[in-house]
Amino acid sequence: MYPTEQSHQHGGRERDIPEDSRAGEDEFRVDIERIRFSPYFSRLSAVTQVIPQAGAGTVVHNRLTHSLKVSAVARSIAIGLRNADKQTRDLVEELGGCDPVVVQAAAAAHDLGHPPFGHLGEQELDRVARTKLGLPDGFEGNAQTFRILSTLDSCDATPRGLNLTRAVRAAVLKYPWARDEWRGTTLLPRELPRGAGDVNGTGAAKFSCYDVEHEQLQDVLSVFPAIAPHQQTLECSVMDVADDIAYAVHDLDDFYRAGVLQYTTVSAELQNWLKHSRNLADIPDAQLDLRRAGHALERTWRRLQAKDPWVADPQAFRDSVQRVEHDLVEGLLAMPYDGGLEADRAVTGFTRRWIQRLHSSVVVQRNPHVRSGHLRLGDAAWHDVMVLKFVHARFVLDRSDLAVYQRGQTRIISSLAEGLREWLNDPLDAARAPRRLLDSVQAATEEYRALRNVDPARFGPAGHGEVERLGQARAIVDYIASFTDAQAVSVNALLTGTAEGIWELGRGL
Repeated sequence: MYPTEQSHQHGGRERDIPEDSRAGEDEFRVDIERIRFSPYFSRLSAVTQVIPQAGAGTVVHNRLTHSLKVSAVARSIAIGLRNADKQTRDLVEELGGCDPVVVQAAAAAHDLGHPPFGHLGEQELDRVARTKLGLPDGFEGNAQTFRILSTLDSCDATPRGLNLTRAVRAAVLKYPWARDEWRGTTLLPRELPRGAGDVNGTGAAKFSCYDVEHEQLQDVLSVFPAIAPHQQTLECSVMDVADDIAYAVHDLDDFYRAGVLQYTTVSAELQNWLKHSRNLADIPDAQLDLRRAGHALERTWRRLQAKDPWVADPQAFRDSVQRVEHDLVEGLLAMPYDGGLEADRAVTGFTRRWIQRLHSSVVVQRNPHVRSGHLRLGDAAWHDVMVLKFVHARFVLDRSDLAVYQRGQTRIISSLAEGLREWLNDPLDAARAPRRLLDSVQAATEEYRALRNVDPARFGPAGHGEVERLGQARAIVDYIASFTDAQAVSVNALLTGTAEGIWELGRGL
């Protein structure tokens, strides 16, 4: 039996605030139930995953169904490690353990911080936070998740945060650093952890905590001494890999059922690259024409070589393109989805085969590459996921009809931020702002005041005024990020005076 009782021997089961023990109840079980009962978790059912539900029926994944599937895949991987050979089990224990409930909890929580409107909403909220609200560390969905678990949500043990064990909070830290830690770095992407590259002088592209939670992040990771700086815990690596698998495979269900993926265009891209890859390799980067079949895939291969030369292999990539072409294009897309039983069975069979292939390939490593984790996909499976993600990006995310829809959504994010800031700074009407927003401003201001007490140089000569400005800005971002897609649209309609039925739209704000 895998010795889960001895896992996290360095304190991963501890909480910030001690609680009375619950007879027969495991600490990690308490954590996962707190996450599942959180209103932040419930709202995920109305937050876009990749494509909006409104235009594709009820079969389309949302953030909640995605999180549940990531949780199932993560648990399956953790159970597999429990039943692995002794050498692997010993290494797992050396790295702090891998409890199936911890990875389930982390998977359930990993998307809590995502704002309305999918990844584009995340990018726009970050831009608005930095350029219009003046928050140096802006917005990031992973950092917002950690903030929700540590600060914004509440439970019976504490009014601020869910008081989760350190193991569970550590397992959501996919990018265990703050934004500033990589600002101005001169290292090349292949020399940095994934997500750590500086973007136009703004700091890390991805990060898992804001400045006000940085001390908590360091405390959480301190109980895993075997984990190197800027590395995920093993349980976080399991969650991260499970997220990749679910995104690469389960989201294809949506695209196939919604008729977004078309046999002709996907087949032409993959087949042309397979037939002409040698000739394509001779074309300079600037002359690749993405309107021509095969060119976009060639560009993707070059980027993989540049960023991940430690694993990118030309033959393995070619083999993956052939597998995807055979099983996805010729196997699934060759039969257009018509809602019938045969089409549903085809989707189920495709999903089952690929999930099994990918999660059975995982390996645990004591000293991972800087761009990898302690648990990672095997080389062949890694290339498979890269090709599947290419299909997502090229034939779904890059579509102009989706871009038009998303550009309208970004205007909503920007409008909300401007409208809320103006309201809070209106001396005649600020007191009538939503109670939740006003309370959030007060709480966030206290957080920045505490940060200034320990690091006054961060705030410069503005001092007290800067603390209040940052607290208000962070509260506005927290408020917008907590909306569902529909709530964001409704509140913006209220603020811009275009709403009808205000009592219904404004309820619960």
